[in-house]
Amino acid sequence: MGPRTATNRRQFLSIAAMVATSAIAPGFLRAQNRSAIKAVAFDAFAIFDSRSVFQLAEQLFPGRGSELSNNWRTRQFEYTWLRNSMHRYVNFWQVTQDSLNYASKQTKVSMDYEQNKQLMSAFLQLKPWPDVADAIVMLQKRGLRLALLSNMTVSMMQSCVRGSSLEKVFEFQLSTDRVQAFKPEPNTYNMAIQAFHLQKHQIAFVAFGGWDAAGAKAFGYPTYWVNRLDTPPEQLGAVADSTGHDLLPLPDFIDSL
Repeated sequence: MGPRTATNRRQFLSIAAMVATSAIAPGFLRAQNRSAIKAVAFDAFAIFDSRSVFQLAEQLFPGRGSELSNNWRTRQFEYTWLRNSMHRYVNFWQVTQDSLNYASKQTKVSMDYEQNKQLMSAFLQLKPWPDVADAIVMLQKRGLRLALLSNMTVSMMQSCVRGSSLEKVFEFQLSTDRVQAFKPEPNTYNMAIQAFHLQKHQIAFVAFGGWDAAGAKAFGYPTYWVNRLDTPPEQLGAVADSTGHDLLPLPDFIDSL
């Protein structure tokens, strides 16, 4: 092969690579050029569907499971906020157990050890919401780094991630257990900055609860609220930048930033 032939071949390969890149991922290149966002941190409940836990409660206590679940869910998060205020931290697994014990008494449900264990264990087996897979593919095509940032313990997150074959999706699984506090305490949101080594404006936060959306926005993150339960925004003086019923509008929100 002569020098001219070798040069032409190198030029051809270079042009082919450029064409292939622009043909395969034009959206990726445009998104990288126009978006300041480099990473996305998700609350775990924005990814994992907890309805299976409450369906199990109804199976175990027909006609009473819905009331038990509502009391349990409400107390679960109230306890995190109360413990923040009291500076009496225990991890989210313990909070979940304490709130279940309270809810069973409040609902006047006679719960034995095995039933209690079944309901608690259900939080280790949560599966993703139906839209999660497609949303993750779109985010990965944009070259975005992904993490979980949750009140859940590391063990809870790891169990759900493994059970859903998402081990390679999330670069970090950040539990608020690290800072011995619960969201929306500001130090909890700061964990993503420390993990990614990025600035606030480069990290989008995806909240499940309206109170979490308000907390993340007040902290300074570009915030997307996946309002799966169709609840009104919390009146806390901070509103998510964008809201959707699922995660599918999230990539467009990120592109717009």
